[in-house]
Amino acid sequence: TSHTHIPKHSLLPPFFLHFSVISEVNMSEEEGGKDAQGEDTKIDYDKTTTKGELAVKVICLGDSAVGKSKLVERFLMDGYQHQQLSTFALTLYRYRTKVDDTDVLVDFWDTAGQERFQTMHPSYYHQAHAAILVFDGTRKVTYKNLPNWYKELRQNRPEIPCFCAVNKIDENEDIAGKAFAFPEKNNIPMYYVSASNGTNVVKLFKDAIDAAFQYKKNPTDFTDQIMEELEMDMTL
Repeated sequence: TSHTHIPKHSLLPPFFLHFSVISEVNMSEEEGGKDAQGEDTKIDYDKTTTKGELAVKVICLGDSAVGKSKLVERFLMDGYQHQQLSTFALTLYRYRTKVDDTDVLVDFWDTAGQERFQTMHPSYYHQAHAAILVFDGTRKVTYKNLPNWYKELRQNRPEIPCFCAVNKIDENEDIAGKAFAFPEKNNIPMYYVSASNGTNVVKLFKDAIDAAFQYKKNPTDFTDQIMEELEMDMTL
């Protein structure tokens, strides 16, 4: 079922130790950001999933200022946010949706400034189920750095689905028709997107969520298989 209305999101105060800004968006039109009693929904930091809900983690990678945060915000909020959110260690966006009639809790992880060191802490990759590599179509150096990000990703998460997105195609119309060798060479799906006008943003994130869901259900990494079995045992 397609949704034509996105409920107003809520930006919650910083979670001091690890999270800079957390926003939760529930795409249910019936709920509209409120619970059954009409109270505003809030994130319980001690609670990840509700009963019968499957949790997946999608991480965003790429150089500084390529638009990773703006792409996530565009997908979640259907609006372009002209603001700097934070320079702390991590930004987490929480999103609830349905995939194949299953309730899914999606955590989008954004680097929030760590990428300026050209590397990420291993905990950023821990138990990620899909990754989105982003580069800026107006800055060639951000494309040249993709192999470094991809190498680090595969060192930490060798099996998870990966997607590649060239952002800011609204600033250069020639980008949309250009072929890029890196994603083709590594068999990575390529998306031509714009956080500014929304081009292909929904498709990119929906495909990433679907792939993360399928990987979570059928992991190919042995460690992930064990973790999935443990999670299933805990829900019984």
